[in-house]
Amino acid sequence: MKIGLYGGTFDPIHHGHLILARAALETLGLDRVLFIPNAISPHKLAGTPASAPAPLRAAMIASAIAGEPGFALDDCELARGGPSYTIDTVEFMKEKFGDAELFVLIGGDNIAELHTWRRIEELERLARFVVFTRGRAEPGPLRLAVERRIEISSTDIRARAAKGASVRYLVPESVRETIEKHGLYKEPRH
Repeated sequence: MKIGLYGGTFDPIHHGHLILARAALETLGLDRVLFIPNAISPHKLAGTPASAPAPLRAAMIASAIAGEPGFALDDCELARGGPSYTIDTVEFMKEKFGDAELFVLIGGDNIAELHTWRRIEELERLARFVVFTRGRAEPGPLRLAVERRIEISSTDIRARAAKGASVRYLVPESVRETIEKHGLYKEPRH
């Protein structure tokens, strides 16, 4: 079995995430892509926490991937709480799926910082990295590349929602409805 592990804040999940996950599924012949929302990103410990509460981020993922047989939500990092280190998740998945081949899906912008990831040498022995690139890339011997140019970002979506601008077509309709229903990303009124 070949499983893609797609972790992140997903604040909110958008069509770019889904398109990249589908490209990885098809390009690499994965059996499944697990969307794994983090509790706290270790790269944002001193920065801004997720804007949407964890249960709503998980609900938006679940609604966005509903009906997609190759996609699933795994809330192991939310259940564990605290900083979400990839090595901990990979070890958990190794226990859960036995000898399945694991692929960690990351954005090309993470490569420069990869050497700082917790227990990176061990992580690279346990799973293969798949780098989402926006053009030709030299992924390296332990990494694979999936090329796709997607110009959608969660940051831009949050900014649009904060201003009251439409996020239609950037996110699945069910995610847009959740954002509107819960007033997510709105700037606080003084």
